[in-house]
Amino acid sequence: MPRTPLTRERVLRAAIDLADQEGLDALSMRKLAKAVGVEAMSLYNHVANKEDLLDGIVDLVVAEIYVPRADGDWRAELRHRATSAHEVLLRHRWATGLLGSRVNVGPAMLRYIDATLACLITAGFSYEQADRAWNALDSHIYGFTLQAINFPLDPAEYASAAERFLPLIPLETHPHMHALAALVIDGTHSGIADFTFGLDLLLGGLEQLLRPT
Repeated sequence: MPRTPLTRERVLRAAIDLADQEGLDALSMRKLAKAVGVEAMSLYNHVANKEDLLDGIVDLVVAEIYVPRADGDWRAELRHRATSAHEVLLRHRWATGLLGSRVNVGPAMLRYIDATLACLITAGFSYEQADRAWNALDSHIYGFTLQAINFPLDPAEYASAAERFLPLIPLETHPHMHALAALVIDGTHSGIADFTFGLDLLLGGLEQLLRPT
């Protein structure tokens, strides 16, 4: 059987699969070469080096995120963008840290940012406001996603964990934490963080900037 030709796209997709399965720290050129069935040196015909590989895979992840339209309702478009980004980054649990630590100028990222700015500018925000707005939204997306990925408890464990920790937060010294934990224990409050709660607060605050003073 003839071999499937090796391309940059195939190399990057294989790298994403490896990172999804084993984490970014486990991604090496040797493992990647084995995954695509070539010698490691053959990879350098398609990626310049490890840094180029990382730039390439993070840009492909960005390409999975919804790109907002400038001709739609700006709040709905940015809400769709944010929820899509959160879902994509949860699928690729290694990608959030990479996104926040690299200057990514790949084609997908450039399109994504320019479309976001276009959505905000068309809505009536100044360029300065638009710049701060999309960065504020991304800070919420990245921070919430990292917390969701790294938090040591599953939501199904919240009630039992709250019960275990209750003696450490006695009513006499920590009344508000104690009361909140009691709500989680009896099921009145789930304790689950809500991504859209913070997102809607941000969008509502941005909307205030468009109202005449």
